[in-house]
Amino acid sequence: MAKRYDLIVFDWDGTVMDSTSVIATSIQSACRDLGLTVPSDEAARHVIGMGLLQALQHAVPDAPAHMHEPLAERYRHYFLAQDHAIPLFAQAAETIAELHGDGYLLAVATGKSRKGLERVMDSSGLRRYFHASRTADETFSKPHPAMLLELMDELGVPPEQVLMVGDTTHDLQMAINAGVDVVGVKHGAHPEEQLRALQPLALLDDFIELRAWFKAHA
Repeated sequence: MAKRYDLIVFDWDGTVMDSTSVIATSIQSACRDLGLTVPSDEAARHVIGMGLLQALQHAVPDAPAHMHEPLAERYRHYFLAQDHAIPLFAQAAETIAELHGDGYLLAVATGKSRKGLERVMDSSGLRRYFHASRTADETFSKPHPAMLLELMDELGVPPEQVLMVGDTTHDLQMAINAGVDVVGVKHGAHPEEQLRALQPLALLDDFIELRAWFKAHA
């Protein structure tokens, strides 16, 4: 069967790596340290996928501007203390390796910084499978379409041959804004009903279902 897509773009946190709870609790702990309003679990999870400063500004809207960078530093303190122990989702590595072996171009579009993405791509052993990546500190943050537009331009793939895979409404809306197809996964940061409202091609429980979907539809 001919491939429907040439390029598959993955979000990282909450999609490939099971980091949602670590990110949310790191935001909350940083706020406590600095005496700022501590966001609810839902509010802390909602901003996952945005660039760090943008995410913190949304999660803690009453934080004065001069506190944004100290808040980011405290967040990094808590997140990096746990970063090495955050696992990939089950079957994520196997699925990505299989897609690479089947000849797909693979890329990452993430709210991480470039430094953070480089670190986890090395620690996870997945770097060799990806042909390109974009991070939130080198272009516009999601849901702006810039990450996908730049990846398509770099790899020479038109929108109709691109599939985005993500766990948040930011991922799905970025794909919509870029004019590319998108599949959502339910094991990440945003509730199923919010993802479903954006009408992805499919909304799947985990990489086991995602792997089967790729075989049947990609």
